[in-house]
Parts: sequence; structure tokens; C-alpha cells
Amino acid sequence: MSIYFKEVGNAAIEREMHFWGGFKGDYMELQQAVLGRRSIRQFLPKPVSEEMIKDLIAQSLWSPSWGNTQPWEIVVGTGESLAEFKKKNRSALLEGRQSTTDIPMPQVFPDRHKSRYRELGRSVLGALSIAREDRQARIDHFARMFYLFDAPAVVIFSIEKTLLLEYAMLDVGLILQTFCLLAHDKGLGTCVLAAAVTYPEIAREIFSIPETKRLVMGAAIGWPDTDAPVNSFKRNRVDQEECVKWFR
Repeated sequence: MSIYFKEVGNAAIEREMHFWGGFKGDYMELQQAVLGRRSIRQFLPKPVSEEMIKDLIAQSLWSPSWGNTQPWEIVVGTGESLAEFKKKNRSALLEGRQSTTDIPMPQVFPDRHKSRYRELGRSVLGALSIAREDRQARIDHFARMFYLFDAPAVVIFSIEKTLLLEYAMLDVGLILQTFCLLAHDKGLGTCVLAAAVTYPEIAREIFSIPETKRLVMGAAIGWPDTDAPVNSFKRNRVDQEECVKWFR
């Protein structure tokens, strides 16, 4: 397993805890972390220290994996490297460059999944006061997404191309969830973004990721802008009856 750190701008900042998700103090209960974590789509212009990110990763490495194989490899981008990545990533989108992702992107959803996806889109655009017919505002929003919502750091997870994809993907999902929960516990926010790996050639160039690795997913991380409506709209989850069956 390898962890690569690209150059950070400011290596150390004063640790600050936010009252986020209804807790006070150094640690929250697991249930609060699970229920309170949400995707953050606007970050404050404030760096996250390298030490803090290293601590989060060190704890995340205790995530379960198939046969304890721990197949994930992690790249952390901050500072000038991240600035270059965000600029090139956004430009690729706005130029209409064709993407060739290492992991196929979903194209077709069952109706019930499509309905949930559209509901989220309406919630995000509504919180941003973007009318559905306002094409330019929607493009600007997607451009901000590919700029990682101004996050001061990004964590990209990859796996060896020789691995069986299905099991390795499950393992990456486990460590990614753990990382996001631990970040929330520290008052940080995250947003899991396929936009971070939509143009894998850009990440490979800037973060020195070899062709033998398959880029799976990225997560923007930073301090949440708690005043931004896009970080506080009402979220929904389905009832158990829709996805759980009991046999007694």
C-alpha cells in the first residue's frame, strides 16, 4: 500500500473544531457522525493541515477489506499541485473534452434510482437558486464541481489494474466511507466526486500516478461553509420498506 503526498501550501494550521451535526467537544458518537455527515459543496478558503489529513488516513487504513488485502492506494493533492489540477480539470470540462474514465460511469438507472438522482439535482439547484432553464448557471455549477467546490485538498483512491474490479471497488468504498466519517468527526467536510477522476490523464500527469493504477474515486476535503444554503438543504433517504426484506 502506498500513500503519496504532493506539496502542501501551508503545512500547519491551528486546529479548529466546528459545532457541526449537533455535537460539542473532541469526539462525536458514531451515530451522530453517520446521520450528520453530508456532501459539502462549498468550502471555506482555509487550508487543512497535512498532519490532520495524515491522521485521518492513518485511522481510515483500519477499514475492512477482502481478506485484509487493503488494495487501495491514495494520492493527496494540496497547494500548487491541487491548484494546477483544478484549473486543468475545469478547463477540460468547459472545452468539451471527451472523458475516458478508468471506471465506467453509470449511464442507465432503474426508474426509482433515477427519481432519487433527479430529486437531489433539484435540491442542489434550488439551494443555489439556479432555475432549471438557466443553462449558463448550470454550466457554471458543473464547472465549480470540476474545480472541486474550492476545496483546499483532494484525496484520490486508486487500485492496481490487475485486481478483480468488483471486490477492490467494494474495499475502496469501505475506506472512503470511513475517511468521510472521520473527517466529519473533526469538523471537516467532504464531497465524494467522480469529477475528480473524470479526466484520469490530468490526475496522472500532475500527481504522478502510473498507468498501472486504475483511478476509482476522489473526495474533496476542507472546512464547510456553514452559511452556504447548498450545504444545508433537507436531505432524504428511503424508508426501510423500500429496500429491506425480512424472512422469519
